[in-house]
Amino acid sequence: MARGQRKTIAEKIAEKEKLIESLKIRLKSEQRELEELNREKKEVDLKTLHDILQEANITALDAADIIRGHLEERQDPA
Repeated sequence: MARGQRKTIAEKIAEKEKLIESLKIRLKSEQRELEELNREKKEVDLKTLHDILQEANITALDAADIIRGHLEERQDPA
């Protein structure tokens, strides 16, 4: 069975460079999508915390103090 014309090294290099450039563009696009998903997750997490604090009638500063106290207890058990 006859084969097609063989590609030159220069053509192979050009194809690889084009492929790499396409992959870089795709990677940037995927990175932007990941960042957006992380932003959305953060917003959901913050909304959840906000709702819980509001329900418990606790300010963010009070919650921070409670968490700090909890962390100190975990680090320095009696």
